[in-house]
Amino acid sequence: MLTMISRLSNLDRVVKRAIQAIVDSVLIVACYDLAMTLRLEDQYFVTLMGVWVVLAVTLPLSIAVFAVLGLYRAALRYINSQVATSMAIGVFASSVIMLSVVIYSGAPVPRSVPIIYGALLFIAMGASRFVYRAVIRFEGSRAKEPVIVYGAGEAGRQLAQALLQGPDYSPVAFLDDSPQLQGLVLMGRKVHPPSDAKMLAQTRNARVILFAIPSATRAERRAAIDRVTLPGVEIKTMPGIADLVNGRATLSELRTVTPEDLLGRDPVPPLDGLMAANIRGKAVLVSGAGGSIGSELCRQIMRYQPRKLVLLDVSEFALYSIDTELRGRSEAADLELIPILGSVQNPNRMRAIIERMGIQTIYHAAAYKHVPLVEYNIAEGVRNNVFGTRTLARAAADHGVEAFILISTDKAVRPTNVMGTTKRIAELICQAEAKRSPGTVFSMVRFGNVLGSSGSVIPRFKEQIAAGGPITVTHPDITRYFMTIPEAAQLVIQAGAMASPGDVFLLDMGEPVKILDLARTIARLHGLTPFVAGEPEAENGDIEIRFTGLRPGEKLYEELLVGENSQRTSHPYISKENIPALEPAALDAFLERLWASCVNVDIEAIWAVLQEMPTEFHPTGSANDLLWNAKLPAPNAQTRKIH
Repeated sequence: MLTMISRLSNLDRVVKRAIQAIVDSVLIVACYDLAMTLRLEDQYFVTLMGVWVVLAVTLPLSIAVFAVLGLYRAALRYINSQVATSMAIGVFASSVIMLSVVIYSGAPVPRSVPIIYGALLFIAMGASRFVYRAVIRFEGSRAKEPVIVYGAGEAGRQLAQALLQGPDYSPVAFLDDSPQLQGLVLMGRKVHPPSDAKMLAQTRNARVILFAIPSATRAERRAAIDRVTLPGVEIKTMPGIADLVNGRATLSELRTVTPEDLLGRDPVPPLDGLMAANIRGKAVLVSGAGGSIGSELCRQIMRYQPRKLVLLDVSEFALYSIDTELRGRSEAADLELIPILGSVQNPNRMRAIIERMGIQTIYHAAAYKHVPLVEYNIAEGVRNNVFGTRTLARAAADHGVEAFILISTDKAVRPTNVMGTTKRIAELICQAEAKRSPGTVFSMVRFGNVLGSSGSVIPRFKEQIAAGGPITVTHPDITRYFMTIPEAAQLVIQAGAMASPGDVFLLDMGEPVKILDLARTIARLHGLTPFVAGEPEAENGDIEIRFTGLRPGEKLYEELLVGENSQRTSHPYISKENIPALEPAALDAFLERLWASCVNVDIEAIWAVLQEMPTEFHPTGSANDLLWNAKLPAPNAQTRKIH
């Protein structure tokens, strides 16, 4: 029978409509015959010609009415209450037609027969359609993947309905935290407490749980997903409520739950006044515009109607990517979008750009940020992060830029690596320029790691899982602070709007995250059981977590961003820190020595200057250690020129 119904469902639409009309015709005849039998308690009427004249007139007119009402245009597998309403109207019309024919023709048909006939026909037509839909869905569900829907509210019910009509998933049960919903049956599926997740996964062979509570906070998501994280069961989620309302996503768009959904806290909505202060109606330049932070800054800036947005990056591909993404939006917003290839280390290029474009606000995000790479490429790291910042800052001051915001890092706090030290020196440069050039408001914003940025830990873990493992963690106790890229960009823009010359702002990153726990979470979200060699669960584990040792310059714990001298601002997640500055003349003396060492590519000399500068630089090794780790010969007269 299932095979026959499957063949029927694949027939041409015209053929299927004809079959529906034939079935309804049979039902009309059967219901009329049954109505007469029930009313007369006998079948002597079958020999009376007038009885069949009534049927002969009623049948074609009824089919015509059904067609006009659209009953044969509705796909049976998707019938709903609207179709049932149309069917009730059609059956009522058919009964009226029958009664009219009886009265007009004087046929020997009792006046109550059309009423009995109407009731029987409505039941028969409804039953035939709903039985067909149930059989079609049952057959289709056998080819779909069984899933459990977490959330029996409106969103969960709508998601289940969408899945029933789709080709991929078949909901087999609901989970919900609400005792009022537990035990109810929705769409034929029972609502269970989350504690039943393991039992349901085993008995229903479900390997996917769909999280369908789009309004839940991150804390609520964490708690809920922790309750149903099971070995071999993948957890997917529907889009957030904001994406649904804004039309950026649809209810049935499902994706695997990511750490970004669970880490951090719920962001505070941005304050429009602060967001627009340095942007609306102004010419804005973003250096490093193709990077993770730079590109998100550009997206956020676009929303607040700048007059001109200049995208500056040294990477052609990164610049092409962000320009292509924003080009359509800029044309719709009547915004001048200008992509410029160039390095912040080029003073003539920077001066020309700022002067010709009439730049009023600069967000300086261009930097080499990967700690191990800068450790192995000290001279280039210093030239880009230190002297690139000085070049751009001086060009900004000389041409009357109103606001210059440096994107800094938590690694600048008592740095143990070259990258963090270069960012601390970049801060000193901005503080010095603030004293030299009061017409430009120089400020700095420090924050920690951002989720999903290029080269960060989460994308690397995902790649390792996709490759079958192992997942590599440098140390079992290493921790980091995390923030989403959009939230970081919004806070940077708002901090810059609150700045006085030389201010250093600190973004509240929330609680630190243990990287080992993060690796375990990502593995479990993919339905895998992680293990560390030697642990009791290693025998039943799916993917290994392997420790590789701290990398050059890497801290075990990042420093807390908010120190003892911090002051709260009008934004709950932004603080201002009183950080000692260096007199411009003293800083210039250090920088002259540092520049000469970079020009000569003298790594030992660069290292010595970095340690002398008042940055609280406490390296974990030496220049020779770094060169050894990089498998390069120790610095001498021959190697200094080529490093």
